[in-house]
Formats: sequence, structure tokens, C-alpha cells
Amino acid sequence: MGNKNCGRRIEVPGKLPIKPKKRKKKCKPEQCHEDPKPCTSTCNCNNEAAGPKPAHLTNDCVLVNSLVGSKTVQKVAETTLPISLFEGLVDLEDIVSINVVPNLDAITQNARIIRDKVVNIGLIPATITITIAGIDLPVTLNTTIPFQEHTDFPGACPEDTLQETPLEVEGIFTQPGVPVVDVAGLTLVEGILFKIVLRTTITVTRPVIQDRFGQVCDVNPNRCDTSTTAPSFTLPTPENGGLLGGGGGGGVGV
Repeated sequence: MGNKNCGRRIEVPGKLPIKPKKRKKKCKPEQCHEDPKPCTSTCNCNNEAAGPKPAHLTNDCVLVNSLVGSKTVQKVAETTLPISLFEGLVDLEDIVSINVVPNLDAITQNARIIRDKVVNIGLIPATITITIAGIDLPVTLNTTIPFQEHTDFPGACPEDTLQETPLEVEGIFTQPGVPVVDVAGLTLVEGILFKIVLRTTITVTRPVIQDRFGQVCDVNPNRCDTSTTAPSFTLPTPENGGLLGGGGGGGVGV
């Protein structure tokens, strides 16, 4: 027989009202956002990932990069090749067309900073194709074209950090009829001038120490000291000696 007073307040004269005991509801496992399986230990799944912990520093100074300067510059790759390198080409008047395709992904270059200047030396691989009158197939030569450039950069000093954007081609020029020393190095012969104008952005930065008041000092305070001896550099040898094999009918590379 059920209790008719279930859930009701029972009052007895001279005594405080007796409140009925509340039944505890069983906790049903909820689905965690991170784990598709039910949570067995708790119903609260609103757990947050632990945030980054502060670093324990020995002082309040930090190392930062100070901008010395940034500028867009041009570099020129240029060479003159004798027409004897192109098989079947005897007379310049037989040239129908010249096509030069530089390979920007295979450029080899080295850069150094001296006082107030940035110096670049490099090689750009290129495929030269010449269509010759009276010859069925074009003549192809794979070669490398050297370039070097020095850029005035006031304030730049040795041990500064140099960054350059990937080189872009601004223009390609060819000029048949330019005299050049032959392969044997004995006499002047007819040649073809090849020139590629490249563009890049040079950025020079300097590591400095900054305190909590914003004051900075150079990591190397002597980097810009004037030296009586000119700096000298020996750059690494390019892969394959900087030479590429000739293509179909193009003879040896240069």
C-alpha cells in the first residue's frame, strides 16, 4: 500500500515540520567533446586545455633583431658565347630566333656583407635554343650565366644578418655579333651576348639586446669598427664546377 503522505510536509503539534527526504538522481555519463566514449569518472566535460606556462628568465632583457635597412635591387647575369658552340651556326644571318629560359630553382649564389655594402656572386643555369635557317631542328645549349652585384647599404656591417627574397626575372636580352675570345683563348671570333636582369629585395638586420625600458645595445659592439685590412672571402665552389652539359646538338656547356 502506497504512502499517501509521500512528498508532503508532515506537521505534528509542538514539533517542527518534518521535510521529506529528497531522492538523489543518478548521474548519467555525458559525452566528452574530445572523446566519443562516455565519461565514467565525472559528468563535467567542459575541461579546458592547459595554457602556456610563463618562461623562467634569468633577467628582464630580450634578444631582438633591429632593422638596418631593406631595398629592392637588380642583379645582372651576363655572358658572351662564341657561335662555334652552336652546331651548324656558321653565319649570324642564319639565326631565325634565339630563346633563353633561365632555371631560377637551380641558382647558385653567395652573399657577404662588408662595411656599407652587400656583395652577391652567383650562377644562373639557362637553356639557350637557337633556330637556324636550313636546319630542321633547333640547336640547344645548356649553360650557366654568371652574375655579380654590389649594393650600397649604408649602416650595414660585417656579422649583420642578410635575407633576400627569391630572384625574379625582369628581362632577357640577346645580341648577336659581339666579339669574344674563342674556346682556345687565342683569337677574337663572332659571338652572342646573353643578359638576364634579375630583381630581389635585400633586408639587413642586426641582433641587439633590449632591456625592459626599451634601451638597446649591440650584441657585438665592435662589429662596425674600421679595419685597416680589407676583408677577404673564399666562396664555395659551385656544383659541377658551375658547368652544365650541352643539349641536343649544342656541344659542351660553358
